[in-house]
Amino acid sequence: GNPELPTAVNITWSSINFKTILQWQPKPSGYFYTVEIHGQTSNTKKKCILTADTECDVTDVLRDVRETYTAHILSVTSSGMDNFEEPPFAVSEKFTPYNQTVLGKPEIQNYTQKGSELNVVFQDPLTPYTFPNGSFQSIRDIFQHDLEYKLYYWKDQSSGKKDTTTKSHKFEVGVDNTKNYCFYIQGIIPSRRENRNGQESMVVCTSIERGTLDEYGAEVFIIIAVIAIAVITLAVVLSVILCKRKKAKAAREKEPLNGV
Repeated sequence: GNPELPTAVNITWSSINFKTILQWQPKPSGYFYTVEIHGQTSNTKKKCILTADTECDVTDVLRDVRETYTAHILSVTSSGMDNFEEPPFAVSEKFTPYNQTVLGKPEIQNYTQKGSELNVVFQDPLTPYTFPNGSFQSIRDIFQHDLEYKLYYWKDQSSGKKDTTTKSHKFEVGVDNTKNYCFYIQGIIPSRRENRNGQESMVVCTSIERGTLDEYGAEVFIIIAVIAIAVITLAVVLSVILCKRKKAKAAREKEPLNGV
């Protein structure tokens, strides 16, 4: 081999929904990299042979997602792979896709707020792996009963947050039928020690037709009522004063003139 060639450093695994990218440094100059994936019980597989890049998509050689892998990143010249001597290489940390891939964002398909019930239907994230018929497997197809989802929901313009979990594709929760609600969903693997919580879906808010009282709040109507009462009271007082003045004026006009 050529012990003078630099070896890779800062090797990291980046994996979301089982799509896994291996990354490292530095950029090669005058040499190349070749990636070898070693499994504990599987044969060694080569990827990204003689590449000048510093990343490699290794998804297709990690199909046994419960297997634990290490990556050897070989530093080689263009003819180095033909030598019998082993080239210099760096070894990654161990990686087990089933335990370490990050759960991606669930996709909210439909939601309704009818009366005092909020219904949310969502879809599992898909993986790069396929069934024999060519359709993509979802993370539920792989994790099965280990997977659950959590719905976080709260009244619109409120900071008080509630949550509930499900193992199905939908949520049904009781809510205040006079308020709009906002919510998001997150996949969870409770059996994991690390990476238990997945990425959060987009936040969505319902938009029910609310009455004027709900739209502006009870406080506004209390103020309006107080003002209305004050105006009515003032009008009554003014009416009484004017009425008394008219009566007094009429009484004075009926009095006989002095000296007549």
